[in-house]
Amino acid sequence: MALYSEKVMDHFRNPRNVGVIEDADGVGEVGNAKCGDIMKMYLKIEDGVIADVKFETFGCGSAIASSSMATELIKGKPVSEAMNLTNKAVAEALDGLPDYKMHCSVLAEEAIRSALEDYYHRNPDKKPADQPA
Repeated sequence: MALYSEKVMDHFRNPRNVGVIEDADGVGEVGNAKCGDIMKMYLKIEDGVIADVKFETFGCGSAIASSSMATELIKGKPVSEAMNLTNKAVAEALDGLPDYKMHCSVLAEEAIRSALEDYYHRNPDKKPADQPA
């Protein structure tokens, strides 16, 4: 049995949405000191929808694949839906990750949340009432 699924390998070899959004509405950066992975997410939000999302990741293949898949899962979706994305959903969309690589999907979730929190910090009037301060 292969260590990584075909989807993990595809998103590692052909990552989607790589790059920088210069005039991003929200930027989030997270890292894991234990493994050295660093993810940075950029969001462009229009009318409450993620119109564009890009990422830069320094890390292993699982980190790159998780970043790529996470961007695919939130692009074109309402901000409220993106805020609810879980690492489990990222891992499932990749047809699984080895247990010792699950932290990569956690980083992808955290990077998206960090970028959304930055967006709300820049645009406090857009923050839903049910979101914590």
